[in-house]
Amino acid sequence: MGAPTRRERAEQVAFWRYQVIGPATDTELTARQRGRVVRALASQTHPGPFGGMVAVSRETLDRWIRAWRRGGFEALKPRPRQAATRTPVEVLELAANLKREKPERTAAQVRRIMMRMLGDAPSESTLLRHFRRLDLPQVHRQATGRFQADFAMEIWVGDALHGPRINGKKTYLFAFLDDYSRYPVAARWAHGEDTCRLAIALKPALLAWGVPNSIYVDNGAAFKDHQLGRACARLGIRLIHSRPGRPQGRGKIERFFNTVTSQFLTEIADPGAGPDAPGTEVGSLDRLNDLFRAWLEVSYQTRPNDTTGQPPGERWHQGRSRIEPRTATMDQINEAFLWSQTRTVTLTGVIKLFGNLYQSDPLWAGRRVEVVYDPFDLTSLIEVRHQDQTAGPATLIDITRHVAPKAVHAAREDPAAPSGVDYLNLLKHDHDTATAHTGLDYRALTGAPAPGPAATSPPPAQQPATGPSDPRRIPGDQPLW
Repeated sequence: MGAPTRRERAEQVAFWRYQVIGPATDTELTARQRGRVVRALASQTHPGPFGGMVAVSRETLDRWIRAWRRGGFEALKPRPRQAATRTPVEVLELAANLKREKPERTAAQVRRIMMRMLGDAPSESTLLRHFRRLDLPQVHRQATGRFQADFAMEIWVGDALHGPRINGKKTYLFAFLDDYSRYPVAARWAHGEDTCRLAIALKPALLAWGVPNSIYVDNGAAFKDHQLGRACARLGIRLIHSRPGRPQGRGKIERFFNTVTSQFLTEIADPGAGPDAPGTEVGSLDRLNDLFRAWLEVSYQTRPNDTTGQPPGERWHQGRSRIEPRTATMDQINEAFLWSQTRTVTLTGVIKLFGNLYQSDPLWAGRRVEVVYDPFDLTSLIEVRHQDQTAGPATLIDITRHVAPKAVHAAREDPAAPSGVDYLNLLKHDHDTATAHTGLDYRALTGAPAPGPAATSPPPAQQPATGPSDPRRIPGDQPLW
């Protein structure tokens, strides 16, 4: 993969700026409270968008916040750099002396002193680069936030768990817990640990439950991917990554995964141990997801949590009843999870994307444009954008790929169709699982007919309706889990 383009670097900088000012963008903060938050942010150093630690002045933070209010995400992108005169050597020497004199001084503090002394000073980024060249010590202050949500939808904690092999393929569980209630707002098994599977798990949760204030994840490849940052920025979600070696706040989902392993995965039969191996056989990804959903609803969500003293399901629904969740439409969520590439339009107005040819307006011939597309459907129209402005659609004229290369394996996974699992017999299975004694038919939750003689009968009229009364479902009758 080549070096990122100027447009891609600008988006990365915009994502980083949004994460830095995220705590100060809360609309419920008073002016006094926001001032305290901004001063605290200015007193810290932050992991930079391209490595290293960066200090940001109070003035710069205020400017970014005003830009965010005025123009949203696009306003946070840096403007094209104008040619400027080189900083005089004597000015840089003064800055270095101020830093050597007191190594705990940040670049912002050095700049404030120079502004007072000289009436002008280099930018903080210039000072930081100069300090790095001289190998001067940097100030690294690590925040130790409480990571305990005060209400539902404040923080969702996400992670991935390695699971069993199914038909020779490794499985992974993408899960997001509401920090306040420990309720799994999203949980889905997949055959890959990548951004595509992450999006497939997260998108239905955002539509079913609403948009959380923050999402807290680790530094795995799927969670550090540019596409997740783009989606969160478009939806106004603050994306927080735990620092390596400082996993505070991640204990909840780690304990959840321990529970999944000890109570659910231990009851899955080992596929390499032969047909007489103890446990439940799982022959497809659909069946694994169906069984997992039944276990969640029967066992995990109904048992009191050791810390809160309430079952996660009960605490979640009580917590949501006290707030007004932010919502997003299907179109807004789909747009947030679109992918983008930079391409050069040919002289005939043709755009090449993954071997496919698309006809755009000849007006853009010879120009570099941003192409926005659905990675799972390259046959539909793609949107062309130039300098962050919509430049119209481009129509398909020659097809080679129907799915983007990174999404092809996710698109081929087992479809979410009825799998013929006999839930009643599974829940009565003679194993020490929390679902074994319930005696409930979980096919009624999905509206699928039960096996045996009842399978030939019409579906019961009282089966759960889909829609607002059943938040586990989304339009199109697709289950959340």
